[in-house]
Amino acid sequence: MATRSTAVLASGTASTAKLFVAALAFTGAYVGFSAYDTANSAPHPAQTVTLSARELPIISPTTARTPQAAKPGKISVSALPGDAGCVKTFVARSVVINAEPDHTVLYGWELSRWSPGTNTWHSYFVNYDGFAGNTKTVRWNPSITNNPGWYRIELTVEGAKTIKSDRFQVSC
Repeated sequence: MATRSTAVLASGTASTAKLFVAALAFTGAYVGFSAYDTANSAPHPAQTVTLSARELPIISPTTARTPQAAKPGKISVSALPGDAGCVKTFVARSVVINAEPDHTVLYGWELSRWSPGTNTWHSYFVNYDGFAGNTKTVRWNPSITNNPGWYRIELTVEGAKTIKSDRFQVSC
């Protein structure tokens, strides 16, 4: 009986040893694969990318074929290229003259959208700013997302009348 028990015990120990070695091999392979995967997901060194953009004029029957220089009392509007989908970004420019250069002059931009239902212009987006000094060429970059229609940009300067751009159409 002692020999049978020894034989069973020896064969059980051999199986356990084989299982243990297989488990170690599997664990080692898993750890090695994980380390390999982590090494591949490490961030790559940063690369310098130079982007450039150019402004395109909004072309309609009422505007010139080239971008207008910023002038007092006028708003020039140009479309910026490169937006994806139905996103349109514009740049509006004008010159603001400060009647009191020693004090800050405040001004506000407003993007208005034409409502055909009420036949009126409604505020779509506004922005306020200011500066101290004699004269400044001011600029604003409003974006319109998924909302085609007719728009115009208005500039209100503290102590002066509001000026309005020509209307322009946004389509997708």
